[in-house]
Amino acid sequence: MIIDFIADYYKNVEKYPVRSQVEPGYLQKVLPESAPNNPESMETILQDVQQHIVPGITHCGSIAGFLGEMLSSGFNIVGFNWISSPAATELENIVMDWLGQMIKLPKSFLFSGNGGGVIQGTTCEAILCTLTAARDRVLNKIGRENISKLVVYGSDQTHSGLIPLFLCATIGTTAITAVDPLKPLCDVAKQFGIWVHVDAAYAGSACIFPEFRHFIDGVEGADSFSLNAHKWFFATLDCCCLWATNPEYLKNKATESKPVVDYKDWQITLSRSFRSLKLWFVIRNYGMENLRHFLRSHVNMARLFERLVSGDKRFEVVFPCHFAVVCFRVSPLPVLMDKLKTKYENCLLSEEEQINEFNRELLESINASGKAYMTNVVLGGIYAIRFATGATLTEERHVVVAWTVVLITIKIKLKIFLSLVL
Repeated sequence: MIIDFIADYYKNVEKYPVRSQVEPGYLQKVLPESAPNNPESMETILQDVQQHIVPGITHCGSIAGFLGEMLSSGFNIVGFNWISSPAATELENIVMDWLGQMIKLPKSFLFSGNGGGVIQGTTCEAILCTLTAARDRVLNKIGRENISKLVVYGSDQTHSGLIPLFLCATIGTTAITAVDPLKPLCDVAKQFGIWVHVDAAYAGSACIFPEFRHFIDGVEGADSFSLNAHKWFFATLDCCCLWATNPEYLKNKATESKPVVDYKDWQITLSRSFRSLKLWFVIRNYGMENLRHFLRSHVNMARLFERLVSGDKRFEVVFPCHFAVVCFRVSPLPVLMDKLKTKYENCLLSEEEQINEFNRELLESINASGKAYMTNVVLGGIYAIRFATGATLTEERHVVVAWTVVLITIKIKLKIFLSLVL
């Protein structure tokens, strides 16, 4: 019954608004205030899911990923150490080496090369684990009594006389998918014994095809590397893949004394699910060639949208499009800015703030249409709209529809806007 429900959901997914259109607190109005005293049928529960839960979710996902997730949930394994379920640990060892080889990580990051990988929940967990490992590596050299001298420098900070221990380079930032120059950063960090972590949460998956591998050139100088397979590799949340060249800093003495991996010592939490199963399903169900094909198609669809934006003088691409995210906005053309001054004359907004507000209103109208769902970024004082391709079922026709929604929405906005001004 559940399988049929999910199959029907994906079959009809295009009938739903992309972004949920419900108002805050909607669910409290339709569900009982207390739990039921007696058991309810699965038919009744699924009916409520269809009527009340489905309208409150955003519709995207990977079919192969959730099949592995279903099997993992069905087994209900708590794989905190090897003996609890050897298959869970050993499959994770194998799958992490597979994926590391696919993106051509140096062998030093793999189990086959004395490194190792672990599937964390999210990038936040991966960074916290590697930051802790970096701290311990430094304290082993200078003594734990000097812990107060440690510091992690940000790019806007200057030398303070303390001991830098950790540098996080990003390949594909969340906001605009920018890429840090990895090799020179690693070269400098090496001089000072700084742990380098590469956060490739979004864009790391793109390195499975050769034309994007250059973005992580220099990774051999890093200490750890992570990517989120649940972002752009069709796995379901949570599936953050973390590799380290020196996994001994992620272990404890009990682990080191055994010929096996106890993943409970490689993460923050003690318990863990059979996460590798869903990643194994994705890799095997698609195969490397199909994975490359899908990711390339996403990049090509983003390039199509970028061309559509660039071909309309009312819009501009704000930041370079490296992968499958296009950041664009309505251009601050003189004819439009003259009219914006009238609309916002009582708001004491600068010209940049006026065009930002107009783009914010445009994005809200696009998302309210239910035909497309885009997000925003504010960087350097510029408000931009983010269009991303990356879902399993996304096709070129959806990109064209999304751009059509943008055009229709701005036409309506400008018509209303001009009527208010005049």
